[in-house]
Amino acid sequence: MREFVIDIPQDRLDDLRDRLARTCWPDALDGAGWSYGTPPDAVRELAAYWLEGYSWRAHEARLNALPQYTTEIDGQRVHFAHLRSERQDALPLLLTHGWPSSFADFSRVAGPLSRDFHLVVPSLPGFAFSGPTREPGWGVRRIAAAWATLMDRLGYARFGAQGGDFGSLISPALARLAPDRVVGVHVNALTAFVTDDLSGLTEAEVERAKGVERWQREFSGYAAIQGTRPQTLAYALADSPAGLLGWTLDAFASWGRDAGGVPADDLLTNVALYWLTGTAGSSLRIYRESGADWAVPDAPGKTPTGVAVFPGDSTVRRYAERAHNVVRWSEFPRGGHYAALQAPDLLVDDIRTFFAGLG
Repeated sequence: MREFVIDIPQDRLDDLRDRLARTCWPDALDGAGWSYGTPPDAVRELAAYWLEGYSWRAHEARLNALPQYTTEIDGQRVHFAHLRSERQDALPLLLTHGWPSSFADFSRVAGPLSRDFHLVVPSLPGFAFSGPTREPGWGVRRIAAAWATLMDRLGYARFGAQGGDFGSLISPALARLAPDRVVGVHVNALTAFVTDDLSGLTEAEVERAKGVERWQREFSGYAAIQGTRPQTLAYALADSPAGLLGWTLDAFASWGRDAGGVPADDLLTNVALYWLTGTAGSSLRIYRESGADWAVPDAPGKTPTGVAVFPGDSTVRRYAERAHNVVRWSEFPRGGHYAALQAPDLLVDDIRTFFAGLG
């Protein structure tokens, strides 16, 4: 296990500026908005800010305020932040991000959470400083096994797990793998696929359930490509920072439904981490590697689970309970899919309340 400090070579930053300045912009249909994908004006605006206003060095220093380390697990380099609480009896808590996020998402909540938890915040294999992956197979279950090894190396026999997006799959998988070690699981941005039977649901639940069908019909193209042909897409994302920005902005903006939801600096920090580490392509592979992990398990897990639902989520409790032992269900009026960035105060409070209730 080695200490790690982020220090991007200046020539990488100079190359980024040069490529952004020479972007070849595509045409677009007048009035199409977000209906055909990320519109050029949205990408141009952020690209201009990335080029002239955003400071990577400032955010590099901010991230380096978190103690960071690397280790090798199952043949793969794993990067993580490890922030111990001043409370010696604090519960260890493992935080897992998704795509197109990074460990940086949790930098906004790390300080408040560290008052009550010893925090372990890894980068997913293939992402940023944990990438690229060197062999196939790094899907949800293998990552969960790696996380169990990581917590063992850190001396944490019992701990909690939290995650959003892919983290909402990995954290429960970790609990199933190590039920005697994971005391509780807290998730946000949970995907719980619905059946055709919507009877008995509230009006709000029906609308959320319909959101799954709308996602599959209108917005799921990125997941289909990343789940089947990630290497083909990787060439474009590895060669053009504006292309990478346009591709990931579609997800960060919830396909135009929440275009201003994620602060520009936080969004660009995530995109810059992918670009500067050359892992935009390898980050896509988690979709192909995890295809079988979307299936609903035969029986719900036994570990106590808390679910935080933010605006835009399609999670309905009835369907979530098919896979999870839900003991806490929270719905919030603000925030979104990227809750750690969009509503960090609400997420922190819900995590604290959930794990305090397990005592």
